[in-house]
Amino acid sequence: MENRQAIGSWLSGPRAAAEDMGVDFGYRGQRLGLPEAGPGSVAGVGRRLGALFADWALCVLIAYGLLSGGDLRATNNWALAVFALLSVLTVGTVGSTPGKRVLGLRVVSADGERLTFVRALARTVLLVLVVPAIVWDRDGRGLHDRLTGAVQVRI
Repeated sequence: MENRQAIGSWLSGPRAAAEDMGVDFGYRGQRLGLPEAGPGSVAGVGRRLGALFADWALCVLIAYGLLSGGDLRATNNWALAVFALLSVLTVGTVGSTPGKRVLGLRVVSADGERLTFVRALARTVLLVLVVPAIVWDRDGRGLHDRLTGAVQVRI
């Protein structure tokens, strides 16, 4: 029986094993002083991915229609450039991209203030590299957000 519990905790991951031992991790955003639900709480993965796909689709349309001259191979390269520019300009000024705005999200600094333009630029560079965006902490923040002191919250 003991062997099965060890295998079960290994398959479930270290967090599940720690929770079985009584460790309370709290809710996402608790360590940052954010509410558990509602406005100002950490945005869920589904909304963030939806916003990313909406922004990417918009950037692909812009790249295909205006920049690539109808060349499908060049469209994705242009789309990445448009995505980076869109992200820097919109997050650095109003705090959210069009996709984030439609899905009710905003990028703010961990203390709740607006993200500065320089931090928005650093966040975008890390986001375009992809790898920092797919490594998350227990609050659900990507490494690109954590390194720039940002968090995506619901509005």
